[in-house]
Amino acid sequence: MDTQAASTPEAQLIRRAADGDARAIRSLYDRYAPRVFAVVRRIAGDDDLAQDYAQEAWIRAIRALPTFRGDARFSTWLHRIAVNAALQALRRQETRRKRETPKQADVAIAPKTRDSLLQKRLERALDGLPEGMRRVLILHDVEGYTHEEIGDVLGVTAGTSKSQLFKARAKMRAMLAEVAGAGQENGVEAWSI
Repeated sequence: MDTQAASTPEAQLIRRAADGDARAIRSLYDRYAPRVFAVVRRIAGDDDLAQDYAQEAWIRAIRALPTFRGDARFSTWLHRIAVNAALQALRRQETRRKRETPKQADVAIAPKTRDSLLQKRLERALDGLPEGMRRVLILHDVEGYTHEEIGDVLGVTAGTSKSQLFKARAKMRAMLAEVAGAGQENGVEAWSI
């Protein structure tokens, strides 16, 4: 990363990037790429998709830089673009998936550590949720959005968001309890969830 760009105040970097300065754009990218990827990864549920969604988010953000007014923090503005890009990409993918035949499920590989096993269980349970529930759960419990903000992003009412969150949490508990129960039946240590 350019040391001069790293020490440049953010507002100045944003102005330069909006004017097309490649070094300023790169500096903003270097500062915020991990956060953008983390946000879209939680929504995508897959590293490869997350790479695509993050790339789309950055393309949109760079194109929209001249419209950034500074009413919110840059990180908040960029976060919203990343979430919207990922959700729109998921909708497109869902539409395509409905037209295609389903592919065979991937073969699971046993995780090496206890933490990675728990992480895989959580990811599988999250991936097992219907899209609406999954999106609301991620946006509310992981990203910290309010039900009103989720309603705005997803085009639903706050009440629908609350209902989806309640159902998503219940379904996650049930799926994780099933996994824990299966682990005990097979002689594998299971954790209380």
